[in-house]
Amino acid sequence: MSPTPSAPAERTPAALHERALADLKYIRRTMEGAAAFTTLSGAGLVAIGLSALGAGVLAGSSPGPAWLRVWVADAALAIVVGVLATLRKTGAAGLPILSGPLRKFGLALAAPSLAGAVLTVALAQQGSYALLPGVWLLLYGSGLLAGGTFSIRLVPVMGACFMALGVAAALLPAALGPAAMVTGFGGLHLLFGALVVRGHGG
Repeated sequence: MSPTPSAPAERTPAALHERALADLKYIRRTMEGAAAFTTLSGAGLVAIGLSALGAGVLAGSSPGPAWLRVWVADAALAIVVGVLATLRKTGAAGLPILSGPLRKFGLALAAPSLAGAVLTVALAQQGSYALLPGVWLLLYGSGLLAGGTFSIRLVPVMGACFMALGVAAALLPAALGPAAMVTGFGGLHLLFGALVVRGHGG
């Protein structure tokens, strides 16, 4: 009398197939979570840098209400350009927009950005416009450093450069603040944007 195959033995090929698929999904999720954020748009950074150079010319070298309005308008434009350029590159790469390194990078930038907005209002109310360049550069740089944990190596390097400029703007004579703004938001964005285009595909 031949033995009757057990139910587990009959399900073994299907069970192995399901286990393999589960393992592949786990590996994929792990790699997506650990992968460097490479969809940062270099072209977007270049556009933001060019816009900042124009803002520096329009705003002039004397921080005040008119100077602040120009830079706030440029910051709003930079956010729109940066988000649209990054979404375009992310979509072209077929990567998820609201998950993985991109979401973590955005969250890392969110807190410094909120702090910068609140401090801008508070300092403007007190007429302390000369302090704004140092505050903006330091907070933006700290956000890039934090986001750099989930990003390509260029991003934390860029963050460190922004923080160095922020320290200079905060501790050196206030007259250097506007020049530090143009150097950072204009020059550094152009430089690192070009490096991203060259090394990470646009």
